Amino acid sequence: MEDNKDSLPKLKDLTFLKNQLECLQQRVEMKVNNGVGQDESPLSSLFFKEFLAGYVVAKMRASAVLGCAVGTCIGIYAAQAYAIPNVEKTLKNYFRSLRKGPD
Repeated sequence: MEDNKDSLPKLKDLTFLKNQLECLQQRVEMKVNNGVGQDESPLSSLFFKEFLAGYVVAKMRASAVLGCAVGTCIGIYAAQAYAIPNVEKTLKNYFRSLRKGPD
């Protein structure tokens, strides 16, 4: 008897999810049917951009975001507190010396 009381909210949740899935399917079908214009490349289509953004968000983990934030904070602190050399300038000088050859 108690199972019947629990199944009603589950059924409502499943119905809600089914409606959301159908709505998404219709949106995707509409975008695919609109297709890509003749002057556009497939990579510039809105469908591709949305798909790529969704894929990136789905693959991103909280630890990656946290690691990026901590790394940025540490980099800012190190740049302010220590005399860190300019990497771009150092690399340009190195490649310039390679082009000149041995003296």
